[in-house]
Amino acid sequence: MNVNEHEPSAGLFTAVYESDENAVVGRLRAGADPEATDEDGQSVLYLAALQDEPGIVRLLLAAGARPDRLSAGIDAPLCGAACGGHLEVVRALLAGGAKPDLVEEGGFTALTWAVLGGHAEVVEALLAAGAHPDRSGPSDEPPLVTAARRGSPSCVRALLAHGARARAQALAEARRWSALDVAAELRASLERLHGTGHEVTVRRVPAADGGTTVVVELVVDGRAVAGDDRQTGHAEIVGLLEGAGYGGRA
Repeated sequence: MNVNEHEPSAGLFTAVYESDENAVVGRLRAGADPEATDEDGQSVLYLAALQDEPGIVRLLLAAGARPDRLSAGIDAPLCGAACGGHLEVVRALLAGGAKPDLVEEGGFTALTWAVLGGHAEVVEALLAAGAHPDRSGPSDEPPLVTAARRGSPSCVRALLAHGARARAQALAEARRWSALDVAAELRASLERLHGTGHEVTVRRVPAADGGTTVVVELVVDGRAVAGDDRQTGHAEIVGLLEGAGYGGRA
């Protein structure tokens, strides 16, 4: 169903945007559809997942929202939560029956999104729930290689603990990145996509696993128009893989 101002489910979206769990309960008791969609086809469960609202996600699931229903036929709530690093939402969806290896449009799984973002706790939660450690995303790249490029030692550890393969390939990728200037590489990649001549900002912020994340943005009129980021734990990952004897193994 599509939500408009005359339908009882319209207030459900407002309640989610306002992070108001009591209002969500009230709307559901008044008959709001827990699987309501807006005019763009976005489901209220997907919105709650994106908004990092685990309590609301649990309420919607308890009211009958299907955890694996694709929002607008494209986006999985679990993938949206994993992309944002929303650990408690991921746990709520998995507890509510979400399939950890569900593939959304474009070939992405929640594990793919979590590894791309360096969200190690989400990676661990998905693996513990049964996500396959070697299931690749749309690029056909193994998750361990993606984690090595990301520069996240914690993601690498989690994947290795669950038997991830492609270890020699991951080691080669970590070695390659450990020899590069991460900020310069990210800038060059962004400029290949968006052209040169932009103002460029570089920030270094603490990563969740104790390292550093380099954030590079292209700025126009004081507003970031494109950006990318990478953690800088590549040398540590090399040590992890070499020290565990993975240098010559698949």
